[in-house]
Amino acid sequence: MRYHIRHETVYAYGADVVHSHQLLHLVPRPAPYQQCIEHTLHVLPGAHERRDAADVFGNPMTSIELEHPHRRLEVIADMEVQVFNRPVMLAGDCAPWERVRDSLAYFAHAPPSRERLEAAAFRHESAYVHLKRVFIDYAADCFEAGRSVLACADALSAKLHRDFRYAPGETTITTPLTEVLEQRRGVCQDFAHVMIACLRSRGLAARYVSGYVRRLLRSEAADAQTAGASHAWVAVYCPPLGWVELDPTNDARVAADHVAVAWGRDFGDVSPLRGVILGGGAHRLSVSVTVAPLSAS
Repeated sequence: MRYHIRHETVYAYGADVVHSHQLLHLVPRPAPYQQCIEHTLHVLPGAHERRDAADVFGNPMTSIELEHPHRRLEVIADMEVQVFNRPVMLAGDCAPWERVRDSLAYFAHAPPSRERLEAAAFRHESAYVHLKRVFIDYAADCFEAGRSVLACADALSAKLHRDFRYAPGETTITTPLTEVLEQRRGVCQDFAHVMIACLRSRGLAARYVSGYVRRLLRSEAADAQTAGASHAWVAVYCPPLGWVELDPTNDARVAADHVAVAWGRDFGDVSPLRGVILGGGAHRLSVSVTVAPLSAS
């Protein structure tokens, strides 16, 4: 599939912002299963400094700095992305989850391979994903002894989809993850964070992936069937297959409906736009995303 994606972010401030420094993750990450054919970024006010680089995880990142007073900041990203079919990955082809867990542990007498060392960076606690016994207990029925790591992840994705209600507006990024688990409702970032917490609490490696989805498949999100949306899902380290991406909000393997922008330990690493401002007072934020199919590949 080929998509045209438009992501608009507008901040309206109650007073002058005299200085603003923003970090943007709005360029799709290069990957074997997708290609960003065209990308433009429009920022208003136009008097700003821009720097393009890669963050510590290898994601494309843009830094913008505005030194002139302004009461409105507009960031509009337009992109055309082609997404390719992914190979079929069978759960039975993966190692048992206990073996994967043990392989990610550090032993001084047996240094890990580069691949496993990089994966191990995604098995620890992070700012929005705290490791608790409650996550081990919640997912216990998914982790049968000897079960392949991908089969466990598939079962966990299905469990979250079954147990949790998609409920926009009932949580924020500051809602504690234990509260999300207790209330059993939230949005895609909550589904992803809870799944990551369950996996990492078992000693497995899981990363947070942000991007776009052509449509949300859950019946509760029927209003997003044509508009598309910002989205979040999970990648699980499943040797020997490598990283496999799952969407617990929709209980689906990630496929041609998904466009990945960035990945990190949690939402804090890959927020589409975050920064620091001086001044501004109260503000109002509006975000609009459209994902329009252009043609079949």
